[in-house]
Amino acid sequence: MIDFRVAVEARDLDAVEAALADDVVFRSPVAFKPYVGKAITAAILRGVLRVFEDFRYVRELSGEGARDHALVFEARMGEVAVEGCDFLHLDESGLIDEFTVMVRPLSAAQALATAMAAEFEQIRREAMGR
Repeated sequence: MIDFRVAVEARDLDAVEAALADDVVFRSPVAFKPYVGKAITAAILRGVLRVFEDFRYVRELSGEGARDHALVFEARMGEVAVEGCDFLHLDESGLIDEFTVMVRPLSAAQALATAMAAEFEQIRREAMGR
């Protein structure tokens, strides 16, 4: 799990993608339907790293057996402060097979929804190119 956190904090997008299972399920804080698959999830994460500024994890919590993790983060988008949490589940081989993101406050979720909507055509193109 530390490898994923280090990869995100270093903005090493190849290492971030390598931490994802092929069948990963990504649940966005601003979309009802989950996204399934490594290509779309990696593209979404690249988009998020483009819109978040000063992103940093501030705490990591692990469940029993070390297959469940919660990574608490802080970031900003312009003047909007974002607090959130990445809830991760690892498969038997240590890859992320479930990835759920939650953000607060409501103004941050709204700003994120707007920013990601503007990114989504590029996200689709990136996912299709993989």
